[in-house]
Amino acid sequence: MEAGTKADQELEKVERQIAQLESAAGSNQEAQKQLRALHDRVDGLRKQVNANFDAWKRTELARHAQRPYMLDYVQHMFTDFSEIHGDRAFGDDAAMICGMARFHDEPVLVVGTQKGRDTKQKIYRNFGMPNPEGYRKAMRAMEIAEKFGRPIFTFIDTPGAYPGLGAEERGQGEAIAHNLREMSRLRVPIVVTVTGEGGSGGALAIAVGDRVFMLENSVYSVISPEGCASIMWRDASKRDLDRKSHV
Repeated sequence: MEAGTKADQELEKVERQIAQLESAAGSNQEAQKQLRALHDRVDGLRKQVNANFDAWKRTELARHAQRPYMLDYVQHMFTDFSEIHGDRAFGDDAAMICGMARFHDEPVLVVGTQKGRDTKQKIYRNFGMPNPEGYRKAMRAMEIAEKFGRPIFTFIDTPGAYPGLGAEERGQGEAIAHNLREMSRLRVPIVVTVTGEGGSGGALAIAVGDRVFMLENSVYSVISPEGCASIMWRDASKRDLDRKSHV
């Protein structure tokens, strides 16, 4: 752990040096050479830091509050984003975002789960856990995309579908199953990216695609660690039991 901490500190120091040098380097060849050496050093340090990560540490990184969320990717990757609201049956789900956009000037559909950063946003986004109306909204948007021949990008960062009583009463399981079936039938290309957490059927309901990618230190699992611990040991606090057993 101490070695990992030292590597973390050095990584932070080198990244600060890179930021300072980039702002002053310009076209100076010697400065550019130093930058390349520093970037190589950063790559080596990151590998050293990652080598010390266990499964639970990676789960914590996947959930880190400073990870980019779906709307951050929309802002930096797409243009002309126009959000689609509502499932035409019950209401709009803020945990699921859908919208038409342009990617390299080509019209596409973007779908993804969205978490919040502060308490107000977390509650508004339901901690990134969609209700049935969120999955139905996503499917409605995907059907529109297929009608107009637009490729679909989905971004996944959710602990899972919302398990509340109201969600179950409104057909949570049926909504997820419907999406799985219908997405497998869509004729337009679907590119799926797990950006943080990919939890259970709640993630899979927008993850049936032609290509499925995972970002570094993201997780994709059949159930959340807390959910598994609750089933196995009736105690969600044992979510990182394997790690504790080795401490």
